[in-house]
Amino acid sequence: MTTDSFAREVDDAVARALAEDLGVEAAALLAASPTVLERDATTAALFDPKERFRGAVNARQPCVVCGVAAAQRAFTMLAEAAGLAGELRATPLAADGHEVEAGTSVLWVEGPARVVLAAERTALDFLMVLSGIATEARRWQRAAGPALKVYDTRKTYPGLRALSKHAVAAGGAHNHRAGLWDMVLIKDNHVTRIGSVAEAVRRAKTARPDLLVEVEVESLADAIAAVEAGADVVMLDNMDDDAVAAAVRAVREAAARAGRGVEIEASGRVTIERLPRLAALGMDRVSTSRITLAPPIDFGLDEE
Repeated sequence: MTTDSFAREVDDAVARALAEDLGVEAAALLAASPTVLERDATTAALFDPKERFRGAVNARQPCVVCGVAAAQRAFTMLAEAAGLAGELRATPLAADGHEVEAGTSVLWVEGPARVVLAAERTALDFLMVLSGIATEARRWQRAAGPALKVYDTRKTYPGLRALSKHAVAAGGAHNHRAGLWDMVLIKDNHVTRIGSVAEAVRRAKTARPDLLVEVEVESLADAIAAVEAGADVVMLDNMDDDAVAAAVRAVREAAARAGRGVEIEASGRVTIERLPRLAALGMDRVSTSRITLAPPIDFGLDEE
């Protein structure tokens, strides 16, 4: 993603999250009305509009930080919506991808208490979810070692695909396709409908010669057929170590006969403990949903 496209993804996600929490439409939130703060029944009832808040968002446990821009934007966007943009300051104290210890401050916030406290949950949620993904991504990639690349999948929380993949990259792992549009990935249901791996690859290469073509296979024969048909990546699905070893040898031999390189990926039944074995077997990459569906990291907002 470019800087501009990332900023748009952040703004879109934050606007939807704030609107959800305040019980308004995103368009109404962005229409800039002081009455938007009345939607937080608790802070509107308890605090005078002139009351100020100064404090920091702190990590409650060691982690790889991610989501700082989204957390910062939650505070500034709500201030803008309330017509108080000039009265709030949110300053990043850590960058996405940094490893921090428990107790580390990652964002400083000061401004109208009603704005800060109304945006608090949204800001923390982005940090919790995205830092969880980045932390798990780094844990998996470190376990895999330098030769084996760990990739994410399309199994992400709906509406958070782009930010989740940003978090994977911040953690040092790798992004698989962004969606259905930027790569061909032939899976079992496609092959069943078409009739064979070879025919599925042939059709895909003919229709979309501009895109990478990956094929999910469950047998040695289909792995070889995928290479011979022109697949760029062969995904070995749910194979044990013995089957993986045989498939790697067969794919390498078929690729050599074809005179081109083919990447080999493992998916299904991939655990972090298994990564060193898969690396030793000669895999190029693994893909897993474990990183994008990682447990969240605890963050809190503490007043000075």
